[in-house]
Amino acid sequence: MKVIPDIEVQSREKIKSFQEDKLRELLAYLSKCSPFYQGHFAKHQINIDSIRLLEDLESIPPTTKDDLQTHHWDFLCRPKREIAEYTSTSGTLGKPVTIALTHKDVERLAYNESISFACAGCSSDDVFQLMLTLDRQFMAGMAYYEGVRKLGAGIVRTGPGLPGLQWETIARLQSTVLIAVPSFLVTLTEYAIKNGISLNESAVRRAVCIGESLRTEDFHLNALGKRITEHWNIHLAGTYASTEMQTAFTECEQGNGGHHHPELIIVELLDRHDKPVEDGEAGEVTVTTLGVEGMPLVRYKTGDLCRAFYEPCPCGRTTMRLGPVLGRKQQMIKLKGTTIYPPAVFEVINQVAGVADYVVEVFTNKWGLDDLRIHLIAPEEGRLNIEEDIRNSFYAGLRVTPEIIFSTTEEIQKIQMAGTGRKINRLVDRRKPVIGNQ
Repeated sequence: MKVIPDIEVQSREKIKSFQEDKLRELLAYLSKCSPFYQGHFAKHQINIDSIRLLEDLESIPPTTKDDLQTHHWDFLCRPKREIAEYTSTSGTLGKPVTIALTHKDVERLAYNESISFACAGCSSDDVFQLMLTLDRQFMAGMAYYEGVRKLGAGIVRTGPGLPGLQWETIARLQSTVLIAVPSFLVTLTEYAIKNGISLNESAVRRAVCIGESLRTEDFHLNALGKRITEHWNIHLAGTYASTEMQTAFTECEQGNGGHHHPELIIVELLDRHDKPVEDGEAGEVTVTTLGVEGMPLVRYKTGDLCRAFYEPCPCGRTTMRLGPVLGRKQQMIKLKGTTIYPPAVFEVINQVAGVADYVVEVFTNKWGLDDLRIHLIAPEEGRLNIEEDIRNSFYAGLRVTPEIIFSTTEEIQKIQMAGTGRKINRLVDRRKPVIGNQ
């Protein structure tokens, strides 16, 4: 396999033309095989033959999470006997949705992850340590596993948690690449320092990170990324993906955003009126999947707010890059007149020394307004200083001061792992009624 697929080094015009050919193929497939999109096109009087250009997509109303939840099996384009794998979303913002994949879709996932790993600087010479679950219908764990195999590299499945076991495995098998949630890499770092393990004498040179942002809007490492690399000379590559899109955007070694794979997905950034934003503006990531057999999607609104960057990358790719997720539309918080998103809250907490773990709780106060409560794990003797540091940091950075509660490890873990139990929840939204799209 080539390190960089040919389409990813073409001009913006050639990439657009390539995607328009794929789009026409997709729409023909959906009009023949998808009960949902057959009804969707009929309801909105969409003539698919008139959709020739990417700009013509605007005539098709977007698909939403509500559509997937309400009309779930109407999205399935193949008979169930052809389904090879059933995965599901995490259910962070509602009821989990099952995504069915054919054998071809599983192969597509493997391709996506293999070129993503190559993009991050990995190769068949690496030994990957997978610190994510493969069970509970978790697509990401399976996708990473299949991607490493397609890359031709070795893999060891240690799963999440147990830092002692992780370090023993690293030492025994000389793992060179870790696949993990960034906050767990902080735990690994702290465990190593506490137990006399030399971080930089290990074989580990890279980490592919999932689930949490590593960078600020200008692509510098954020507080979480800095905590990992402060003592550990390791290259961090962030990824952005969702189960529904069956595609990942992974950083190359330049660390300037997640690279778009145009052979796999069409990306739009939309404003609140479902119109494309101007270049450089943040918008809701809206995707049209290419090459998916089981449950393809057209103009699916992810809820994630990002910026896109179109300048060619020094790595040689000319594809669009997605910046870090700025927030989710459904998780917008209006606090004392200030609009903020969870990543900004996490960044403030991650900058405070002494915080071992945390959960952010959003709730409706007695006045019917949004309010914040921070649950923290911190040493008993340092809590007064930590509380003062957090209050000062919040006021300096966000002009708000939240309620702070010191909790036990068991209390924090119970909140974090509520729901599917496969994904750490840093944010718990207890607002009533829940704020919808703004």
